Amino acid sequence: MSKAHVVISGGGTGVGAETARQFAYAGYRVTILGRTEETLVAQGLPYQICDVADALAVKTAFEKARKAQGPITIVVANAGAARSLPFAKMSAADLTAMTDVNLTGVFNVWQAALSDMKAAKSGRMIAIASTAGLKGYPYVSGYCAAKHGVVGLTRALSLELAATGITVNAICPGFIETPLLERSIENIVSKTGMSAEDAAKSLSKGNPQRRFIQTDEVAATALWLCSDAARSINGHALSLSGGEI
Repeated sequence: MSKAHVVISGGGTGVGAETARQFAYAGYRVTILGRTEETLVAQGLPYQICDVADALAVKTAFEKARKAQGPITIVVANAGAARSLPFAKMSAADLTAMTDVNLTGVFNVWQAALSDMKAAKSGRMIAIASTAGLKGYPYVSGYCAAKHGVVGLTRALSLELAATGITVNAICPGFIETPLLERSIENIVSKTGMSAEDAAKSLSKGNPQRRFIQTDEVAATALWLCSDAARSINGHALSLSGGEI
């Protein structure tokens, strides 16, 4: 599948940008999606601007990507967002904000790619979920609920498509060293008065290796899932967490 066309959402920064780089280096045709043109342009790859929570915008972006680079046989649903808030202070709008990007966004990009994969009788659907899809964490219940939804969607869809040549999997990293993590650390510092170093330690201590996951680890896992060696890996939520879960 080394000449396949892969679409990666949230491709302008962090895990998405690293994943795009690794796929491009491996010879894939890559299209990245995101909301901010500046970060997309910086990657030097074909891109489409869209909000993954907007189904029509996603459909339009996929149509343009397909016209530019051909049918899509791999999709990596990476776009995501997290917000820390005690459950008692959450509103329904706060929960919806988390599910819109983290769960509905996965649904939208997967559905937009499905017709090409069915036609080819081959494909890879990958979601970048989180260990928050496999266990709970305090003060991010909306995020956890959304990521658990992604894992459920993965497991159900993998069975629905199992006989079609399409595999569906989720990658579940622990805390990843990205701008999103930096914002989490800043949030802890502002609310507790803790130093940035101590705040980082409080987050990394859940990993038995006492470190943060790196973007290249997630990207390499996605790349492996698209190899022939992974053709029987289907319906899994692969934990990248140093043994946390």
